[in-house]
Amino acid sequence: MKVSDFSFDLPDHLIAQYPASERTASRLMHLDSATGAITHYRFADLPALVNSGDLMVFNNTRVIPARFYGNKASGGKVEVLLERVLDEHQALVQIRSSKSPKPGSNILLGDVVVHVAGRSGAFFKLRFPAPGVLKIAERLGEIPLPPYINREAGVAQGSDDAARYQTVYAKHEGAVAAPTAGLHFDEALLSTLAAQGVERSEVTLHVGAGTFQPMRVDDVEDHEMHSEQIDVSQANCDAVMRCREKPGRVIAVGTTSVRCLESASGSEAALASHHIEPYQGDTDIFIYPGYKFKSVDAMITNFHLSGSTLMMLVSAFAGAENIKRAYQVAIEQEYRFFSYGDAMLIT
Repeated sequence: MKVSDFSFDLPDHLIAQYPASERTASRLMHLDSATGAITHYRFADLPALVNSGDLMVFNNTRVIPARFYGNKASGGKVEVLLERVLDEHQALVQIRSSKSPKPGSNILLGDVVVHVAGRSGAFFKLRFPAPGVLKIAERLGEIPLPPYINREAGVAQGSDDAARYQTVYAKHEGAVAAPTAGLHFDEALLSTLAAQGVERSEVTLHVGAGTFQPMRVDDVEDHEMHSEQIDVSQANCDAVMRCREKPGRVIAVGTTSVRCLESASGSEAALASHHIEPYQGDTDIFIYPGYKFKSVDAMITNFHLSGSTLMMLVSAFAGAENIKRAYQVAIEQEYRFFSYGDAMLIT
């Protein structure tokens, strides 16, 4: 299986540079993977496509202002992007500069001196002084828009990135990229879904910047996934089991929720009990065609980068040919792609 099997050509003008005027104003493609049928809606129409007794699983991670600009002791400019907060004073980061800083050196971010403590694979380990990583990020960092959004973060075209590149239900700080399928929900839509009997559960996966890294192999099976922190609680597992008994559908909102549920369903404890089990820790689950889904019946997702692991995940769920055709229809119909783009419901 080749990475090129999951590639497609996308006109640049279909890469969304700004969010829709309202969260629920995005378009929504419905793909029925059993029949291959494709229908077109607005995201606000979602309640008509789900049923009482269905369970929606959301990723409640919160994006932190993770991008910093500063200088090395030599004066050279650096750009720092948080990958993972390790503890109150330490973080793994990506650093862009003309020459990589050496372990033991310092970097000046605004009026804060941070220490380069060492390397960890492709990342640098930085030590932050008091009041700690998250407090310094709140004061000096900016929202880390994805690399395909060709503008600076801020307020433009009536959109405030600090608010719109964040779900309305975000709770736990730690992500450096948004779980973008959730960006289409507002409080009114969530209330409508609840009123019609759609259950809700929240897992946590702190999305890392590695999600945007291109695959550097030709064969899919040779790819090594970056790991991300997840938290699937007993309450989450109980909600899935209740949904199974109704019976309803487990609808994952976003590929990050898919990865949480499938990681918890594939743990040693889960395989032994034949049920989803609580799981807290790292996951590097890699889902591509041939994978057998254990807990997810449907998913809401955005349109993904060509040749990406997320293209492979949705292809595993809906069938590669269905996804290829759906993406071609999306291009022909000029859907908006990627983080600030339109959405797809796959059943």
